[in-house]
Amino acid sequence: MIASGIGRWTAAKVIIAAAVIAFTSWLANKKTALAGFILALPISSLLALAFFYTEFRNPEKAAAFAKSIFVSVPLSLTFFLPFLFAEKSRIPFWGNYGMGLALLAISYEVHRNFFMHR
Repeated sequence: MIASGIGRWTAAKVIIAAAVIAFTSWLANKKTALAGFILALPISSLLALAFFYTEFRNPEKAAAFAKSIFVSVPLSLTFFLPFLFAEKSRIPFWGNYGMGLALLAISYEVHRNFFMHR
């Protein structure tokens, strides 16, 4: 059985995370604003912090993880900047997506340099 090969806890984490993503993408077609709000919540952060602490019981590392997430949230929003101007720029979806990924890469470097010096 696959679950025993990768561990039941790991399989449960994958199923829970996949269910959240699948639900919000389904909901986006029905209630776009609600799905956007739900996904804007730090759901992946909430899940990852809970999974991390449940698995490792290390409050110091959990706090460091939470601090890294806190700094990352505003930086990760740079992904959406091209989409804010999509109507005026008339750049196709994948162009905006690619620019968003490039901005994320730059933001990651900012994040990495911030945390490497601490």
